[in-house]
Amino acid sequence: MRETELANRLEQAVCEVVRGQQETIRRVLACMFSGGHVLLEDYPGTGKTTLAKAIAKAIGGAEFRRVQFTPDLLPSDILGVSILDPSTQEFRFHHGPVFTDLLLADEINRASPRTQSALLEAMGERQVTVEGTRYDLDGLFFVIATQNPVEFRGTYPLPEAQMDRFAMQCRLGYVSAAEEARILSDQQDSHPLNNLKPVLSREEILEVSAAARNIRFSDELRAYCVALVAGTRDVPEIQLAASPRASLALMKISQVISLFEGREFVTPEVIQSVAVDVIAHRLVLSPESKYSGTDSRQFVTDLVANTPAPV
Repeated sequence: MRETELANRLEQAVCEVVRGQQETIRRVLACMFSGGHVLLEDYPGTGKTTLAKAIAKAIGGAEFRRVQFTPDLLPSDILGVSILDPSTQEFRFHHGPVFTDLLLADEINRASPRTQSALLEAMGERQVTVEGTRYDLDGLFFVIATQNPVEFRGTYPLPEAQMDRFAMQCRLGYVSAAEEARILSDQQDSHPLNNLKPVLSREEILEVSAAARNIRFSDELRAYCVALVAGTRDVPEIQLAASPRASLALMKISQVISLFEGREFVTPEVIQSVAVDVIAHRLVLSPESKYSGTDSRQFVTDLVANTPAPV
């Protein structure tokens, strides 16, 4: 299938830059092809920013913007602002960095909740409203946000509504010793990112996205996705459960992963493989569960193991 070849070509190009992270790279690309957004949470130096840059460089004609989130960042710094034009004595809207194809929201949890919420409408509805005027975000709009899980000084927890806007929360982790040695070899003379050439166009990205939506998803699998998400509701351990947006993300990302694998249909195993990254970050545990050491990712892992899958 042509679209499978295109998707794997992009994945391979990014893997040449970010070593030892093929599974995470595939999931990040699945978010992009599904029309969702991804939150990368991991320790400094694991390649979060490099991954975002590599994806942007591998897509020909794609516009890439980076916003370094800081405590003094304002919503207008992201969305844009109207400025008086002296020649016409009229206010002209100057588009902010959110008007792009790929937006890297670096260390997103360092900005205030007010500034973080500026992305809610853009991520959820692909539009922004400034001073009563709506501006659409056309074409490819993909947000890659990063945050450091171990640094709390000068940071603000992401609002629950914003966490729900992310299709997945992924982690890179440390690579093996052999892969780390390859990283040293790759960067001995120059960074491999400097030599990366575009391998797909924006139009081909949209083509792959359209093909993924046609991957067969049976009624039984829809019921299975709903059952997994519903399993987070009405349980004492969970204070805020997953919304229907989680069910939609689970379906769409499973379709893209199946396309990567060259399948014409989705299997329960694919849904199970991505369920933790799709659902866990949306959950808010009750105080009792937190104190007892319960982890949302482990909760979803147990949920997947205990929910009967269609055969």
